[in-house]
Amino acid sequence: MSYRCETTSVEGFVQLLACNYLPHGYWFYVTGRVPEGKDPRKVDAKLIAKYEIDLPRATRSRRKRLGLANLQYLRHGRFFVLLATHGKHPFFTEESGSIRDIRDVPLKFAGYAVGYRRGSRKRDGTVDTRWHSHVQIERSRYKELKEFFLALAARRSASSLAKEFYLLPFEPYAPVRRQLMNSLRGGNRVRKRAGFEPLPFKVLPLRRRVVKPFEPVRGREARVDSAEGMPSFAPG
Repeated sequence: MSYRCETTSVEGFVQLLACNYLPHGYWFYVTGRVPEGKDPRKVDAKLIAKYEIDLPRATRSRRKRLGLANLQYLRHGRFFVLLATHGKHPFFTEESGSIRDIRDVPLKFAGYAVGYRRGSRKRDGTVDTRWHSHVQIERSRYKELKEFFLALAARRSASSLAKEFYLLPFEPYAPVRRQLMNSLRGGNRVRKRAGFEPLPFKVLPLRRRVVKPFEPVRGREARVDSAEGMPSFAPG
């Protein structure tokens, strides 16, 4: 089977990054966009060949034992990312001016900020020292989302506002769930002051869907700005 890199959904792109690549040490990255007028699949083939990305698992394991880096490549639409592990590889020379460490600089894509960090405190109060993928709504988009719901809180019925939460195009990873809960709390404070009934937390989509990254996604409708793949928050 040839190397698959073109995801059919934002959800699939983020899922592969957070659940498959980051936990296996693919922390160093470069992002880019395929220029208009160029065939994205030809760009895929060029980069995969240039950096010898299409390698069998056994070869990747052998390279790791020898102190050599392995690479992965992922694209959605015209946006792509090259990911590398620790080790020696021409990638670190060729892309030296653009490489970021996702543990320090989260990757921003389609309204998400994807990072890799140590855990916080557990429910029993102890500190979680393990590293985890950290997927949240990117700060500026989260600010827009909160302002969106605050603007609608006293203007919409409970059912209409609940539908807006349901249609949010963000998968509820744990940090996203916390952001959604905070947005709902803020909206409920406004509704309470206006004498309206608050919305229960059950209106939030809190169960993350596991998708097949290379197959079409079916489920909640997402409002997306097709030009940038970014969710749009516009009070109506």
